Amino acid sequence: MNDPIGDMLTRIRNGQMRGKSMVSTPASKLRGWVLDVLSDEGYIRGYEKSVDDKGHPTFEISLKYYEGTPVIREVKRVSKPGRRVYMAANDLPSVRNGLGVSIVSTSKGVMSDANARIANIGGEVLCTVF
Repeated sequence: MNDPIGDMLTRIRNGQMRGKSMVSTPASKLRGWVLDVLSDEGYIRGYEKSVDDKGHPTFEISLKYYEGTPVIREVKRVSKPGRRVYMAANDLPSVRNGLGVSIVSTSKGVMSDANARIANIGGEVLCTVF
């Protein structure tokens, strides 16, 4: 797999289109950090680490709905393996006039765009969520 973050976001998107309450994805540190940001910002209920039937670690992601519609309306991968996108703290994009969030991988860890602006650090823009 070339793009594990893109794969995880696609699993979340597909699960919400089908109305699933849970989706699973292979576990990794970066995926866990991205899920932490999604959970802190209120886009997912949470996630748990588990082991699949073959013994591989996985994350069970609890999707969030409001009145039957998914909380995540749109999720886009910005920085891809073929084209990395880095931005300074002042240049971080505002998603839908601040209603959405950009997830940024910085030298201080993975965080939302608002937290990166407060800390005045830029980094790689992983994805945008609205």
